[in-house]
Amino acid sequence: MHPILAQLPPAQRQALEQAYATPPRAYHAIDHVQEVLRQVDAVAQGPGWRQPREVQWAALYHDAIYVAGRGDNEARSAQLAQAHLAQWPQPGVDAARVVELIELTARHGALSPGDVDAEAALFLDCDMAILGAAPEVFDAYDRGIASEYAGVVPGFIFRRKRKQFLKDLLQRERIYLSDFFHARLDAAARANLRRATC
Repeated sequence: MHPILAQLPPAQRQALEQAYATPPRAYHAIDHVQEVLRQVDAVAQGPGWRQPREVQWAALYHDAIYVAGRGDNEARSAQLAQAHLAQWPQPGVDAARVVELIELTARHGALSPGDVDAEAALFLDCDMAILGAAPEVFDAYDRGIASEYAGVVPGFIFRRKRKQFLKDLLQRERIYLSDFFHARLDAAARANLRRATC
């Protein structure tokens, strides 16, 4: 368990873990949160964070509400983060910034580096780091997304839309918004995306 999760009050950790288990998920589960937190740690060792606690809270809650196919998952996740910040106060944490960061995740693939501040770019890239993972890890992620959509939309529609989303990412000048992730993961992400869209 990531240290940040371990440091939460037990009731909060239980509520958060329950949120990530509902409905059952193949990818957007608590393991994904822990991987994003590992990326947050990598940034802390590199360029660093100006608001590390806000970023950690955003990472913890960014997919807390997730129902495949719904368009309000990010907004509802942000609302849950805000409610939990009220229930388990964190002195000095800017709740509005936590909400802003979570809501920005709804725009993955539609933002350019100039659309967000440097810290938001790094946070969003932490969430998208999976694209540049080792091929077998990327493939497991891709299968997980497909599993979450099974029964939600017909398979042929999912496959068409998913392939188009990945192609759109591949055609972008920058997959990652920050220089830190661009330098580390762009080549691997493009290789994964080419495999997934051929």
